Amino acid sequence: MKGTQTYISENKDRFVSELIDLLKIPSVSADPSFAGDVVRTAEIVASRLTEAGAENVEVCATAGYPIVYGDRIFDASLPTVLVYGHYDVQPADPIDLWTSPAFEPVIKKTEIHPEGAIFARGACDDKGQMYMHVKAFEAMMKADELPCNVKFMIEGEEEVGSENLGIFVENNHERLKADIILVSDTGMLSNDTPSITTGLRGLSYVEVEVTGPNRDLHSGLYGGCVANPINILAQMIASLHDENNKITVPGFYDKVINLTDEERAEMAKAPFSKEAYCKALDIEEVMGENGYSTMERGSIRPTLDVNGIWGGYTGEGAKTVIASQAFAKISMRLVPDQDPEEITKLFLNHFESIAPKGTKVKVTPHHGGEPAVTPIDSLGYKAASMAYEKTFGKKPIPVRGGGSIPIVAMFEKELGLKSVLMGFGLDSDAIHSPNEHFGLFNYNKGIETIPYFYSSFTELVK
Repeated sequence: MKGTQTYISENKDRFVSELIDLLKIPSVSADPSFAGDVVRTAEIVASRLTEAGAENVEVCATAGYPIVYGDRIFDASLPTVLVYGHYDVQPADPIDLWTSPAFEPVIKKTEIHPEGAIFARGACDDKGQMYMHVKAFEAMMKADELPCNVKFMIEGEEEVGSENLGIFVENNHERLKADIILVSDTGMLSNDTPSITTGLRGLSYVEVEVTGPNRDLHSGLYGGCVANPINILAQMIASLHDENNKITVPGFYDKVINLTDEERAEMAKAPFSKEAYCKALDIEEVMGENGYSTMERGSIRPTLDVNGIWGGYTGEGAKTVIASQAFAKISMRLVPDQDPEEITKLFLNHFESIAPKGTKVKVTPHHGGEPAVTPIDSLGYKAASMAYEKTFGKKPIPVRGGGSIPIVAMFEKELGLKSVLMGFGLDSDAIHSPNEHFGLFNYNKGIETIPYFYSSFTELVK
């Protein structure tokens, strides 16, 4: 891989410049007003793949946003790696909390990233990490050192549930045939302690609506006489956790797989500083389910969180009103063997059952996904571990991730393939939040590490 690494070193500045150009495009899949930008981003990604040396590049239409496909098949007898990523990003809101415009990328030095980090929406999730693969592939192609076949599948709907990806995969089994799926949409413990995500939580996402009177009411005339939907919703949400921060939905924990003491002991070897954790978040204390550590709460235990809540008057000044309706968005992170459809049904039944008389409740399910686990004795994991060790100088630690990538379970079901999650972001990168960023060290290290995965995996398969 000497030629590949030389090419990477000589083109680092250009690689960063190209990513910055990509980050300027607001490819927000959740907001239809950005539809043109999402499609334009797909076309640019396809163009970059072609320039890098991919063949059969196509912007594949779906019922939603397109999927970019490309490949380079040298020899059918060689292993084939299918690379997955996404080019869509989260909305930038709340915009006023950004220290620089979300779609005007800037490089700033921070305590964690003294060499600089790119601040922009999508910098880490997932444009930066997706683009690492395009540039690593380019470097291997230019150096004539790509040791195996490679396929790319880069979608534009990951942030809204990948609704059309499953249909695409189902209709393209032969086209997507491979030996392993490589994904960079996760993170690692720190720049000094590399890690590989071996598990992901599933997801059930719902929107709830509480309706009281048939119109907004004067709070002086009707206050204390009728149910206030905002008060009721707050009470209902508060009741979803008990005094030990366990979720109170009946049946919620019935299928949760509890890790053994030995497995929990292995997880505990990962470095963690509660003091540093609290300092980074500017909080005085952590909080969560009793009996579990902070790292366990964020990875091997299920959760229920309110992602947004609204209703009534929120403008300037005062308006004495009892709102007719109140709303909230709620996400539940799931662990093996919780089924998202079953959990959604359990939540719906419970939430409707605790609504007091005088109110009506509506629960609208949104997207979801199943949890997934990657064995650390698989060839894919071993190849990834060897790659990290080559560039970081130490073996990575296997960790369970707290986030959800629903397509990982779908890939295994549809294609019969395990995914390797080689993420290079950090928890402090503020993905989905204002001031999202991606360290230049991390971006460059990803481009350097990925080629070693290809070579190690090829050798292990042989």
